Amino acid sequence: MAKPIKQIRRVIPTPEQEREQAITDILTALANNREAVLGTLGIIKQLQDIGVLAALNALLEKRVDVGVIAINQINQPNMHNMIKNGMNAINFLGKVSPDQLQIMLDGVSRGLVRFGEKIDKREKASIWKLGSSIGNDDVKTALVTMLGFLEGMGEVFKEDKQELH
Repeated sequence: MAKPIKQIRRVIPTPEQEREQAITDILTALANNREAVLGTLGIIKQLQDIGVLAALNALLEKRVDVGVIAINQINQPNMHNMIKNGMNAINFLGKVSPDQLQIMLDGVSRGLVRFGEKIDKREKASIWKLGSSIGNDDVKTALVTMLGFLEGMGEVFKEDKQELH
């Protein structure tokens, strides 16, 4: 039969042994992740070369002063409006389908090109040209599209006006 254990010896490493173990663990991790470590060092070197690390260091050293300036800027009424407008723009973009937005932006882009061509040619506007351009299929399509846009905008304006009263 085995003898009962009466005394348990705990092995408590010395601070030197703990330090050696930590160094061994670090070297093992570095060796196991050599490519990642070298890539990270390359990025850090490039950031150092272009002065980003010096700027970040200065920013961190003056973080209290920079924080005060940032808070003062954010507390301006115009900044509140800008933040709200940014959130509204993000909400708007979330509601618009990417295909619709692409078509609209392509149309605006092409319209600006045509606008620039008219300016370059120094064409003078006349009632006659305006009247004859309504017969153009592209102009008709744009006008019908704009009328639909205006109808939708008017509906929202009416709803908002009713909610405000």
